Order: sequence, then C-alpha cells, then structure tokens
Amino acid sequence: MERFLNILYPNRAPDGLPPSEPDKLGSFSIDEGRPLKVIIVGAGFTGVTAAIGFQRHVPNVDITVYEKNGGVGGKWYTHAYPGLTSDIPSHCYQLSFEPKTDWSSFYASPPEILSYINHLVSKYDLASRIQPRHQLMHARWDAPTSKWHVYLQRPSETSTTGFEEFEDTADVLFSAMGAFSKWHWPDIEGLSKFKGQMFHAATWERKRSWHTEMDNWGQKTVGVIGIAESGVHLVPAIQPRVKHLYNYVQEQTYISPPLGSDILTELTEGDVALNNYSFTEEEKKRFSKAETYDVFVHRLEDSLNSIFSSTSNGREIQNAAKKAFKKNMLKRLEKKPWIADHLIPEFGPGCQHLPPGPGYLEALCADNVDFVPTDIKRITEDGVELTDDTHHPLDILICATGYTTTYTHPCPIVGLNNTHLSAKWNPHPRTYLSVCVDEFPNFFLAEGPGSGVEGAGAGLVGVVEGQVGYAVEVVGKMGRERLGSVVVKKEAVRAFDEYRKRYFSKEYTQSSNGKTKERWEESQWPGSHLHALTALSHPRWEDFDYTPLDNAQHTLYWLGDGSTVNEKTMTGDGRCMVSR
Repeated sequence: MERFLNILYPNRAPDGLPPSEPDKLGSFSIDEGRPLKVIIVGAGFTGVTAAIGFQRHVPNVDITVYEKNGGVGGKWYTHAYPGLTSDIPSHCYQLSFEPKTDWSSFYASPPEILSYINHLVSKYDLASRIQPRHQLMHARWDAPTSKWHVYLQRPSETSTTGFEEFEDTADVLFSAMGAFSKWHWPDIEGLSKFKGQMFHAATWERKRSWHTEMDNWGQKTVGVIGIAESGVHLVPAIQPRVKHLYNYVQEQTYISPPLGSDILTELTEGDVALNNYSFTEEEKKRFSKAETYDVFVHRLEDSLNSIFSSTSNGREIQNAAKKAFKKNMLKRLEKKPWIADHLIPEFGPGCQHLPPGPGYLEALCADNVDFVPTDIKRITEDGVELTDDTHHPLDILICATGYTTTYTHPCPIVGLNNTHLSAKWNPHPRTYLSVCVDEFPNFFLAEGPGSGVEGAGAGLVGVVEGQVGYAVEVVGKMGRERLGSVVVKKEAVRAFDEYRKRYFSKEYTQSSNGKTKERWEESQWPGSHLHALTALSHPRWEDFDYTPLDNAQHTLYWLGDGSTVNEKTMTGDGRCMVSR
C-alpha cells in the first residue's frame, strides 16, 4: 500500500497525506460574510424578534417574513375575546433592549401589545420585509444546493380560486409559528346542533371592541365551557354584563395570586387581585425615570423568577407554596367555599400553567354565576344537558377549551432523507435545546416544544430572545465561515431528550392525569428561566455537523483574500483595535 501511494502521490506531504489542490483564495474579505437569505414563518412577537435579531447581528443577510394573517402580532392580532390580557406584568412582556415605560395597565391589553409590536416593526424598518396574507403550504430541504424550497399561497386577483401558489428559496428557515394558532373544540355530543350564538374564545371577532359587542347581552344567559387560559379572563369580564352565567369546569387548577402584585402595591398602592390595575399619568411619569423604572422591573423579574423553586417536586418550598395557593383561593371563594373542593388540585404547583386570573374566583362567587363541575352529557339546540339530566337553557355558548399543542405542523416540512417533521415528532417531539432538530439543516424554531418556563417574569419573551439569539449565533457562524449547512447531531438531540426525561421524572411526579403531565412536559423547558437563558447563551459547536459552501478542500477558505471590508473599500477606521 505504501509503495502504491508513493507512485500515485510522489510529492506526498511529510504526514503521509495526499497533497492538497492549490485552491484559489476567496475573492471576499474575511469579515464580509457570505450572502444569506433567511425566511421567517410568522410575524407575531417571535417572528418580529427574529427579524430584528438577524438584521442587527448577521452581516449580508436578506430577510423575508411570511405571515398568514393580515397584519403582524400573531395571537395579539387574531385574539380579541373579553378580558384578554398578558398573563405576566406588562413591564416584563417586552424585549430587553426595547423597554416601554408607559404601559397603561399592570397586565397589558391586546391593542397595547399590538401597538408595541408595530412600534418594533417601524423602528427597525421591517415593514418592507413582512409579507402578510402569505400561508406556508410546504417546505423542503434540498441537500445538493443547501437550500430550503418554500411553497406558499397568497391572494391573487387573477386566479379563479382567489389564491395562487409560488415558490421561494432560502439558506435558512426559521419557524415562528407559535402554539396559539390551532384552537381546540371540546368533543361533546351535539355541539354543532346549538342554535344560539356559539364560538370559541379564539374566534371572537376583532371588528369592534368586546365592550361594544356585549352591549346587548344584559338579558342573556351565557355558558362558558372550560377554564384554560381564556376562561379565567372571560368569566370576570362577562359576569357583570349578563343576566346569568354558567361556567362548566371539569379540570382542576391553581389560580395564583396576581404575580408581582406585592411589588405593585408597595410602589403604587395599586391592587390587582380583583381587577387589572391602570397606571396613573403620574405613575407613568415616575417610570420614565431610569432609576425608578429599573428598580421596579428588576424587582418584578426577581420576584417572578423565584416562583420556579416552588414548582419543584418534593421540596419544602413547594409544599409551602401549595398551602399558600390553597389558602389564597379559599379566602377568595369564601362566599361559595364548596367550589374549592372541585377546583383546587391535590398535586403541587408546576404541573400546569399558573394563571393569575384577576377577579375570576370573585366572579364565581357572584349571585348570577353558577360553577358547574358536573360533566356535560350533550349540547342541545337551546342549551346544555348534564349527566344528571339537568338542562340549562342558554342564549350564548362560549368554548374556553384552549389550544391543540401536539406540535404537528399543519403543512409538510421535509428535511434530510425525506424526513417529515410531523412524523419525526410523532408521538413525542424531540429537539436540541428547543431550537434545532436533527435531519433538518439550517432550520431553527422558537415557541416550539420545550419553550415554556413556568413562573418566569420575562418568561416567554425572555426565552424567545434566547432562542433567537442562539439561531443568530449559528447563522452568523455560517456567514463568517462560509458554511453551506449546519445540522445538529442525532446524539445531541438524544442526549437532550434523556436529560429532559430525567429532569421531569425528578421534578414532576404528580399531575392531574398522565396525559396532562405528558403534554405539559413536552411544552416545558427542563429547568428555570435563568437556566434556559444560560444554556442558550453560547452554542456548543461540537454538537453540530457542517458542510462548506464552496466545496473548497482548504478548510481555511473563509479567510478570503487577506483583507477586511474597511481596507478593501477604503472606509472606516484603519487603526488596529488595541488599547491605547
């Protein structure tokens, strides 16, 4: 063999390897960055955050954001049901680098959140990059070209169907589709036979405010099925405006004291236990001062992040939290204490979302409200029939039954080896750090499986910033080093999944039922909010496989032609970046 190699390669290098081909130098500067096209699917809070991140931190990038709705905002664009607010304080529901100090209320309303998102779009000049009314139909990875082929549907005046399909391509595909786009209808006999007004909370019309819509409900009898996230908002908003209200509830849940309310009370003397607190103009003026605002937000986030310790199974602090939650709920239900037997769980906090629900328990105690724990047998043409044969005549029926969070995409996303993402995630979704999936190169996601962090002050927004930052780091590496593709290794995904299993078997051994526990674990990050941000702060590069863009044999082809952009263009500061 040695003799054969000497004949084949007479000028072999001293290490015995065949000589490298004398590649030409790249015709680019080292800091120029390869051109990159990024497609972001979804223009909600997450999609807009992603667009800002790529635009600010990745050189030579072209971004297109496709949004199925008529405008930006995601669930805040589509959702308008009565009482809807953020579940965390307004001052924590914003990007860390874009603070808003003049929020109108402690929990932000959809119009104000939507206004904030539109402000981001305007400030970062994203409007031209966002394409509304564009529905993703299919996406497929093409390995030979290292491109995503994305097929979309958009309105067309010339098509007989009113729509046309077209194809776009990108180097990177970022999914910001979120988890609040597939609402869940209850599986109850006769639901479609109801002849009164019926809708899911998520389908409430946005044409006018819910206050105006309910002007003629004063003599109506309304039924609300479920609690979910929407039920605790709906019931206290509807209760004072209707003749009678039935809340049909089969599940148990903790209703937490309004998160951060102690700090609000201390600084403003406001109370959010019964109603969402509205800030005065004087208080907004005080928050405009950095020293006041920073202290307020820091204390809020510190307080809310500390809730994590009370959700860890078996710890004394969880048992103390369980007693505190129960005591608070019993106090608020003192007019109808029997409700507590049906509503307060035996399992500890942390196996479910913890809604603050200002005014919900108080509304259940109102004279015109019946809390109904009996199972529903069927829906009739004019009301609800229970399993004990009781019948409640209704004028309006609202389903507050949440969303389908199976993480199966409504359209095919196909990676390497013809692997479909929905099939890969059946029966359980597996990711790497909630951001990447093996066999799906140059594909990143946020608000997907494992993104939730219970009790976090900056919670969802903070984790989304971390996920976006992680994707930006990887895509930045692609640009700097002229990589054609980056894909997480199977063993890295497997290792993270094993970590999740060990974590949740230790932390969450109690739940209302096995299915609830399973779905909850799929949605949650295996640790605290701060733990997630730390894990996402620096990519572990050895957990990825890479392919070069240029098929160059020289591994340092990315060094380019030996120049920097400033030197080549004769612009910028030519001094060495050393301390003087």
